[in-house]
Amino acid sequence: MRARALWAGEMEMPQKHVVIVGAGPGGLTSGMILAHRGFRVSLFEKKDVVGGRNAALQLGPFKFDTGPTFLMMRFILDEMFRAAGTEAQDRLEFTRLDPMYELLFEDFRLTFTDDHDRMREQIAAHFPGREAGFDRFLSSEKKRFERLYPCLQKPYSSMWALLAPTFLRALPVMSLTQSVFGTMHDYFQSDPLTLCFTFQSKYLGMSPWKCPAVFSMLPYIEHAYGIYHTTGGLSEISTAMAGVLEERGGELHLSTPVSRLTVDGGGVKGVQLEDGQSIPADIVIANADFSQAMCDLVEPRWLRKWHPDLLERKAYSCSTFMLYLGLDKVYDMAHHSIAFAHDYRANLEDIADRMILSEDMSFYVRNASVNDPTLAPVGKSAVYVLVPVPNCRADVDWAKEKGSFRDKVLDAIEARTPMRDIRQHIEQERVITPFEWRDDYDIYAGATFSMAHSISQMLHRRPHNQFEELRNCYLVGGGTHPGSGLPTIYESGRITANMISARFGVPFEPPAPLPAASGE
Repeated sequence: MRARALWAGEMEMPQKHVVIVGAGPGGLTSGMILAHRGFRVSLFEKKDVVGGRNAALQLGPFKFDTGPTFLMMRFILDEMFRAAGTEAQDRLEFTRLDPMYELLFEDFRLTFTDDHDRMREQIAAHFPGREAGFDRFLSSEKKRFERLYPCLQKPYSSMWALLAPTFLRALPVMSLTQSVFGTMHDYFQSDPLTLCFTFQSKYLGMSPWKCPAVFSMLPYIEHAYGIYHTTGGLSEISTAMAGVLEERGGELHLSTPVSRLTVDGGGVKGVQLEDGQSIPADIVIANADFSQAMCDLVEPRWLRKWHPDLLERKAYSCSTFMLYLGLDKVYDMAHHSIAFAHDYRANLEDIADRMILSEDMSFYVRNASVNDPTLAPVGKSAVYVLVPVPNCRADVDWAKEKGSFRDKVLDAIEARTPMRDIRQHIEQERVITPFEWRDDYDIYAGATFSMAHSISQMLHRRPHNQFEELRNCYLVGGGTHPGSGLPTIYESGRITANMISARFGVPFEPPAPLPAASGE
């Protein structure tokens, strides 16, 4: 049942029109929630499918996720569907992955599970005497996450928000001067084992030696709440959200690019479509990549703090080189596998500091067909490969490097994984380089994880959910608070939906408290 907002004298509020630019996860989250609450919602998407970087990619009979493949904090997704008046489990089929992933080093491999007893056994087998560090990790990071979690559910529209009780309670556990690697090393006292609990900083496109210690909560979240797969791929989440949006009366316009936001006197009045049509709106939500949107959708004269010239000075995440391979074989291999470079730190410095292509690369392989038969025909598999590489600020000509780098990636896969003969089994293939992320997906500098998550670009220093430069404009996605990653992008969508609802007096339930972790 849709929420009903009342003005003084019990007069029903006129329906407000919300236009959303981009059908990525954040825009879809806001859209389905606002439509459920009685707003008129019109969502415009440039491509012919929903999802943005979370969209499905089809190659013949093989189906892939374009971007995200790890679903963490499933409880947040459950809350988003609940806020739209439905249940995620009624629309999606979830599989909790066990093992969660396998980590591949040159001289050993480690299988990670969210079964804590088995995890201790794994650590004891490879790093005798270090298993006590796992218990210290779980205990300390649980406390950190419990204090930080409420901060992820609130907007930070000014520095004064840092005086809120939730933030002040979290401040002592933020370890603002420490890195993720330093924090984890304190627990494990072993560089290789520490790497096993710090590679998650790559979810943000950052090095664990530079990633702020607050993100030490990422490996804890995995071990406390598990990692999930949705049958059909994580793209099915966006498809399900689009279905809810339309069921609640929202309008979904695919293959309909927006050329610019219509601004008058510093306030957004609607959008202009690429075909010249003007769409008036009371509120516009931008779900496009933030920095690229400021360059493409807003006239520079309306911007000061986030002017395109100043965006060039910001720090951005790395990019990724992607291989999507339809194979005529199914390999007996983990759902998720991460292979570390021989010198992992040097590899990350090549990417972020020297901005060159590493000969000694790290890579990730998703072999989801071992758990999901819907992604490929019987006896075949849809394999997804991601290699962190410098973003487009690097002096790398991907038009020239694409073929040779692809061969190096396949060489590494054949050498480091059970896929020893992968080349012989490729039926379908697609490559996405940083140039494609930039040019085809409209991602600023091809930085697939958006603006870097350094302390100077977080909370109130990140673009605000209620955009500070243009009235009636709101933001969702990895470029705003709380940041990159599916759960936080969903949360950005809810934060924005709640801010708009509060503005127009539409009642809503506050976010639920943090649920207990598994086994508690």
